[in-house]
Amino acid sequence: MNVTREKTDELNSTVKIKIEKPDYEDRVNNILKDYRRKARIDGFRPGMVPFGLISKMYRKPVLAEEINKILTESISKFIVDEKLHILGEPLPNDEHKPSFDFDRDETFEFVFDIGLAPEVDINVSQKDKFTFYKIKIDEKIRSEYIDNYTSRLGSFKDIEASNDKSMLTVDLVQIDNDGNIVENGINVEDAKISVQSIKDDKLLAPFIGLKTGDEFQANLKKTFPNNTELSGLLKIKKEEVELINGEFKLKVKSISEFVKAEINQEFYDKLFGKDTVKTEEEFTAKLDEIIRSNLDREGDYKLQFDLRDFYVKKFKKDLPEAFLKRWLIEVNKGKYTEDQIEKDFEHFIEDLKWQLIKDKIGKDNDIKVTEEDLLEYAKKYTQMQFAQYYGITDMPDEHLTNYAQEMLKKEEERRNFAEKKFEEKIIEFIRQTAKIEEKEISSEKFNKLLEK
Repeated sequence: MNVTREKTDELNSTVKIKIEKPDYEDRVNNILKDYRRKARIDGFRPGMVPFGLISKMYRKPVLAEEINKILTESISKFIVDEKLHILGEPLPNDEHKPSFDFDRDETFEFVFDIGLAPEVDINVSQKDKFTFYKIKIDEKIRSEYIDNYTSRLGSFKDIEASNDKSMLTVDLVQIDNDGNIVENGINVEDAKISVQSIKDDKLLAPFIGLKTGDEFQANLKKTFPNNTELSGLLKIKKEEVELINGEFKLKVKSISEFVKAEINQEFYDKLFGKDTVKTEEEFTAKLDEIIRSNLDREGDYKLQFDLRDFYVKKFKKDLPEAFLKRWLIEVNKGKYTEDQIEKDFEHFIEDLKWQLIKDKIGKDNDIKVTEEDLLEYAKKYTQMQFAQYYGITDMPDEHLTNYAQEMLKKEEERRNFAEKKFEEKIIEFIRQTAKIEEKEISSEKFNKLLEK
């Protein structure tokens, strides 16, 4: 077998692979012999089918499959042996499309195009200056957090009369234009109506001042013009909404209103765990601790964006863009159109540059992701998921470890965590090596910076 590379330019090459009979003959014959041992053909004893018959029946597909395997193995080995830093994957050369006769040909030649990464000359030093924006904690931010927590821990409570923020539980029955109940019409018990969702003031009026036991009529089709919302209320299909006149008779069974939680010991215990916080001063301190953590996370996000933008702009080397565009079109057939790829190509190039920069920094400074790093990252991710979706913030470490280990068994999850952890370590290296100046800023000014 002969594998050669011919440079088109500094970033593009063609790789020629010539596969000859000695490269595949033994492999093909061994497979055919195995087929012969297992073949069950009428007129022949097991294992006694003539090799020529087996060859005639199976040689062509076996040869094609083995040629493909040898091709894949040889190009991968060549790339590793030659230490080529390729981008994307090798693509068949358009000018040398193979056309073989597997009955007659003994030599098979393939030509592939490859795109090469340029040498990256990015170095991190104290000359690289960045700003970490430390957002001030003010009363407005505290009030927003308190409002969020009291709303989250609030509940519905019964009230005497309905208002524009009430929740009504009603029995409703469909009536005709004369006020008579429609035979076999819609009849729903314990339907929930949010008065706050009624936007038209005239249609809202009949729902205000109601008491338990009151009966009234309303055109629900006009009151709730959103067919999806109305179909849910009436427990019918969305398309059936168009077929009704919308007139209904309603009887109020209960009236409730959402009330935010009171700030007391029960509130503290629900929010932070029993007896973690006992006084208003301790609550304010704990609140500021949470706010500080979240605001610093926003500051970290801005800093990471600035770091990436800075080094990507310093990346002055060309990339094999024509090859990369062709490769993207090839691997995304059926997923994205050429126009969509063209539209997002600039972002792809920026992402690729950042990846090359990270790889260079990692290689130069021996930054690697260990198994311990992966497990730590997966545990942190698991903890965030349980806190966000289930409100569980104190999961035992043993359970976290078990969940994390299960996730790491999935190849895609594992690869995703490894990439994110690697980037996290690169960012941390830059923060420790470059010059980071801390600057206090109001949340309003910080938000304006994000808009730029």
